[in-house]
Amino acid sequence: MPCSLSRRLSLPALLLAALTVAGCSKQEEAGTATPTQASAQAAAAANPAAAPLLTALQKQLDGHRRIVVLLADEAQQSPADRQTSSRIGQQLFHDGLEQRQAIAAQFDALLRDPNPQRFATLGTVLDYIESSPELYDADRLAFRETLRELHQRVGADSSLPAVKLHQRIGEDLEALDEIERNYNQELTRIFSRFERTRAIELKREKWDDYVAHLNTLYKREAILRDFGVIEPYPMSMQDSDREIFGRDLPAKTVVLTFDDGPHKAYTDEVVAILQRYDVPGVFFEVGRNLGAVQADGKVKLGPMAGISRNLMEHGYAVGNHSLTHAQLSRTTGDALRQQVLDTDTLLKGVDSKRAPLFRFPYGARNAEGLQLLNEAGLKSIMWNIDSMDWADPVPESIVQRVVDQVQKEQRGIILFHDIHDRAVKALPQILDKLIADGYQFAGWNGRDFSVSRARKGAVADTTVTTGYEKSWAIVIGIDEYAKWPKLEYAGRDAQSIADTLTDQFGFPSSQVIVLKNQQATRNNILAAFHDRLADERTGKNDRVFVFFAGHGATRQLASGRDLGYIIPVDSDPNEFATDAIAMTDIQNIAESMQAKHVLFVMDACYSGLGLTRGGGSSSSFLRENARRSARQMLTAGGADQQVADSGPNGHSVFTWVLLQALGGKGDLNGDGLITGTELAAYVAPAVSAVSRQTPAFGSLPGSQGGEFVFQVPDSQEYLNAGSDQLSADAIALNSRVDAAAQDAKPAGKTEAPVTVADLQGGKSTLVVPAAVPTSDRQRAQQANDRGLQLYREKRYDEAAVQFTEALKLRPDFAQAANNLGFVYYRQQRYAEAARWLENTLKIDPSRAVAYLNLGDAYFNAGDKVKAKQAYSTYLELQPQGSGAAQARAQLQKL
Repeated sequence: MPCSLSRRLSLPALLLAALTVAGCSKQEEAGTATPTQASAQAAAAANPAAAPLLTALQKQLDGHRRIVVLLADEAQQSPADRQTSSRIGQQLFHDGLEQRQAIAAQFDALLRDPNPQRFATLGTVLDYIESSPELYDADRLAFRETLRELHQRVGADSSLPAVKLHQRIGEDLEALDEIERNYNQELTRIFSRFERTRAIELKREKWDDYVAHLNTLYKREAILRDFGVIEPYPMSMQDSDREIFGRDLPAKTVVLTFDDGPHKAYTDEVVAILQRYDVPGVFFEVGRNLGAVQADGKVKLGPMAGISRNLMEHGYAVGNHSLTHAQLSRTTGDALRQQVLDTDTLLKGVDSKRAPLFRFPYGARNAEGLQLLNEAGLKSIMWNIDSMDWADPVPESIVQRVVDQVQKEQRGIILFHDIHDRAVKALPQILDKLIADGYQFAGWNGRDFSVSRARKGAVADTTVTTGYEKSWAIVIGIDEYAKWPKLEYAGRDAQSIADTLTDQFGFPSSQVIVLKNQQATRNNILAAFHDRLADERTGKNDRVFVFFAGHGATRQLASGRDLGYIIPVDSDPNEFATDAIAMTDIQNIAESMQAKHVLFVMDACYSGLGLTRGGGSSSSFLRENARRSARQMLTAGGADQQVADSGPNGHSVFTWVLLQALGGKGDLNGDGLITGTELAAYVAPAVSAVSRQTPAFGSLPGSQGGEFVFQVPDSQEYLNAGSDQLSADAIALNSRVDAAAQDAKPAGKTEAPVTVADLQGGKSTLVVPAAVPTSDRQRAQQANDRGLQLYREKRYDEAAVQFTEALKLRPDFAQAANNLGFVYYRQQRYAEAARWLENTLKIDPSRAVAYLNLGDAYFNAGDKVKAKQAYSTYLELQPQGSGAAQARAQLQKL
């Protein structure tokens, strides 16, 4: 029998050994699962009867470590973070108590077994606790109460093996007492809050080393996420769906807002000024000025409610400014709900036409407050221009301050107060100056802020988007050549591209011309261009996408110059100079189109077309791009190369990578757009890395440096059991592509120029346009969509990181919450999955698919009651839904 911990090794030597071994083990994504220890696996393999106990002990250790990670640095945490850490720590502690009871039940069952091997099984468990090289001394304290309970149970048996085991456990407990003395100060601080005290006088020893080791295994953020908590980023100062500051208004547009009323005199005076200048305004009113909500929920309006009613009758927006003008960032729970909801009730009591707008007093808000607004259907309205009329007693000073800030910001929401006479005096002067300077005044239209009456001289800034009026495509795929070698995947490649254009990017199917196999004759291909797209058949703001999958060929002219061809289905290899389509023909067709932007993507290998360098980057890319035409081409390879017609899912390697790029991976700068240059910068290096092809890219002569643009659509997918994932060969190829891209990226740089081939055998450097600033909502959607890509590749830990990022940016993002919960479900972590699916339903109680997922999580967790409730709710919401048969089948099992 091995010696017990106290006899086997002195404590300093034991601690040193633990530091040496455990310090070498790190996990990149820490805290996402219970770390598996090699010694426990080996012990379980040697004695399978001990495996359930060893698994339970590792789970107990995991909870102990997580508590330490959450609370070891609480002195440096903010009060809110400390509260969160303590709350989750309490959950972990009580989970540990339940685990200890389960372990005790396993001990009882084992000790009742008459098999004499029961003592060998317990010996294996003690071997792990005493001598596992992965354990720190402080780790072993997680097992102290468990060993005490085992010590008591074994003591009831008077057999010789039991007596020896009892003695061994007693010596282990003595060693643990010594370890506890070494860490008393830290352990008391962390664990005393959990209804346990440690009264022995102890000394401290190498605690920082232990905590540093745990931080390589766990991260606070991941522990909180496992328990359904993601702490959002600090509040953004940009406009979003949750709140508006005014920085995204059109240029030279302002919104006039007035807080803290209604006032018995000044509110009417402000209205008179607004009417004289014929400009709108928005009023945010304090609930107690309007009346009170009685205990029975009935509204009792006061005399000043008539002022508010008059405002609404005259078309002014009247919003909510809390009940008592409290600082709501410090208010939570029922008190917060009263501040917001009672005032909304009062405003509805005045007139049901109240605006669904809310302004936090002092601008002080927190995530709970924003979530409450979301539940109540209210939008937070902030400001970016403060008149300071609440502090400045001099009207002229207020005027100058506002005018200066407006000139600096060029647009925004101006904060006034209709409870001061100085605001009334300053307002006409401010309006005179702004109107003279060409400013417009926006009002609330029920959905957003807009200008209903443009003033003479006001100049609106044109909103620039991808800007296409119509989208056209010609898609060609040829497998069944009569006289050229047959291909396998070209027809399927063409159909997948056509489906992507219509389903993902909104190309009308009537404007996507698909020619496959026998349809793709030379005459039909040229007719598609000339009869449907050439001359004035496309508009000046249209785009045209051309895809060809088939054979390509190169012919050397008498001058020595190469000329490339695409091969129609009816071409003869001996006559392709006359019966194929030369790149010069394609170039002429491109120049004959009126369309603003044209992109040719050729999944064929050839050379022989004079291409110019791709366009450079611009900080005002979309604005510049709207003015410039583009004629761009991306080809699969050069003259001496063959297309790798053996990619995943029945595609060529080139088309498979192209489809991945169009699925979102080609948005290299994260601005929600995929340009022709970005497409090439992703596809060309990726294809070169996994095949013997060298894709080439450039702009046709006559192109003005513009860019063909795809706008990446927001994914609406809520992950569920029916969500598609990639095949093993597709995942393998994508992994090779990602690895090659990472290796090629300069250290420390997220974006770098990409060098690709041109069709003349030279090189071209592509520079991706710089990303423009985006809102929190947009960045959250992009993170969610990246998470979906990673989920399809079964990269679950990385997907969870992206869904977490989405929820940090947007805490009320039900789609990301559901998707994070389903990732946990796929990892068979059903308790964590259930927490996030419950969170999803708090955000969006009518989201049927979340109930279906929740039912699956509870079913696999063994909670039949909650599983039945979730499945039943799904069927109430979606009795004929895609998951109805599954839900009914699961209910029958329950």
